[in-house]
Amino acid sequence: MKNKKDSIEKLDKSIRELNNHNFLKIHSSFWKIILVSLFRGLASGLGWVLGATILVSLFTYALSQIEFIPILGELVSKLIIEIEAFDR
Repeated sequence: MKNKKDSIEKLDKSIRELNNHNFLKIHSSFWKIILVSLFRGLASGLGWVLGATILVSLFTYALSQIEFIPILGELVSKLIIEIEAFDR
């Protein structure tokens, strides 16, 4: 009987700790959920934009270094001209 009582007390303690957890406090309101989702989306979007910018700039730099290769040089030169024209 004592073991059962200890188990119930541990379960009660765990439920109290879970109710006091920050995640449940934040998500207890519809508006808080909307606000948290908004900020999460903004951070995610910013990460996507910064990552894409870095990748495109690295790709452009790599293409500018390949320009001297005879076979790819003309193709890369045209591609660089197109990318520079798109920036304007």
